[in-house]
Amino acid sequence: MRREKKTYLRIALAVIVCLLVGALSGFATQSSVDTWYTTLNKPSFNPPNWIFAPVWTTLYILMGIAAGIVWGHGYYHKWVKTALYFFGFQLLFNASWSIIFFGLQSPLPALLILIILLGLILLTIRRFKIVSRTAAYLMVPYLLWVLFAGILNFKIVQLN
Repeated sequence: MRREKKTYLRIALAVIVCLLVGALSGFATQSSVDTWYTTLNKPSFNPPNWIFAPVWTTLYILMGIAAGIVWGHGYYHKWVKTALYFFGFQLLFNASWSIIFFGLQSPLPALLILIILLGLILLTIRRFKIVSRTAAYLMVPYLLWVLFAGILNFKIVQLN
């Protein structure tokens, strides 16, 4: 199989994995988004609930494309392997945030998860940049959204 074809296959697989993580997060979110979450005091800049699903779907697709591009350089290469390890760790923390914030209804521990997640995203971008600048840049919208989510999460903790 040609390298280009392998890369497209790896991008598709990585996007599917990211979307599955997103689906898991969505499942955890649905358990309390229309109940517990509505009772929280939220800051004035809190977006409407309908915005989260399309934004996260877009971000998971971009993340998957980025990971697939990196993976397309060959998993045998140590920089690729390292970059994908960081990507996997941040994806795990990404999923755990929804479970902790919405599933366990615990905003403060979720904020701590977000702080760790932000660090892992920065490390992932740094590692991705070694392998592919394009992959690193594809992760920037995700970083910015998680930064916004962190500010939102902080304000929710503060207001409640």
